Amino acid sequence: MSAVVKGPPPLICGPPRGDESGPLAVQSLSVAKLGFLRVKGSNAIGSTFLRPIQAMEDSSVSLRNDCAAISGRNLRQMSTMENPTNIVWHKSPVEKLDRQHLLQQKGCAIWITGLSGSGKSTVACALSQGLHMRGKLTYILDGDNVRHGLNRDLSFKAEDRAENIRRIAEVAKLFADAGIICIASLISPYRKDRDVCRALFPEGDFIEVFMDVPLHVCENRDPKGLYKLARAGKIKGFTGVDDPYEPPLNCEIVLQQKGRDCAPPGEMAETVISYLEEKGYLQA
Repeated sequence: MSAVVKGPPPLICGPPRGDESGPLAVQSLSVAKLGFLRVKGSNAIGSTFLRPIQAMEDSSVSLRNDCAAISGRNLRQMSTMENPTNIVWHKSPVEKLDRQHLLQQKGCAIWITGLSGSGKSTVACALSQGLHMRGKLTYILDGDNVRHGLNRDLSFKAEDRAENIRRIAEVAKLFADAGIICIASLISPYRKDRDVCRALFPEGDFIEVFMDVPLHVCENRDPKGLYKLARAGKIKGFTGVDDPYEPPLNCEIVLQQKGRDCAPPGEMAETVISYLEEKGYLQA
């Protein structure tokens, strides 16, 4: 049953194509910004292959030993290929239950979804702080932050947004398996993409939190000035403006706008913490 902080119904656009509608600068990131990749100990194994990879002017990488250039898109295609039959899962002697017993908590993913400006990151931080004060180990995967590193090669096109969400879900799964309470904060507008993420986790370990805040409230806040840019036509495919958002249908927790005033982030965080306590995630 969802924990609801009641308020007026949301005025929300349909599902947007992907995740964060972040800075435009991220949309076109060339490998030129990556500089050189230096491999230690190259003399020991295959030194003719493991040479520094120099950034090129375009978005491809050229190996000096005349190997075929590998573009960022090709790398993503390689990463989504079916596993060959020679890859076998290696079982560890220390398992999830052992790690959870050590941390005295249960690993899970708290997936905070909602429009840009709905307060996802603010609530994520308040939640992490509240759990930290209770002696619980958390980690936040913020949609914008992840695009500074792991997902820096992804644009805001539909297919890249879906890949952005997939990668974050896989990382959240690893954190949860380590016994950590992982808080993922990103727009993730499509139900289909969120359902794919949920399917990665054991039953109950994916906790979807919907920031149910009306579009006009989010646009009035506009903390990053992105709605203004979208309305001016400088950002295309922006969630809530010219791309839809699909609200969750069966999420675990709904955090709603209260009249004209939004509930304090700490109060919303306590709603999530109460859910975790009730479901036994704050003890091993």
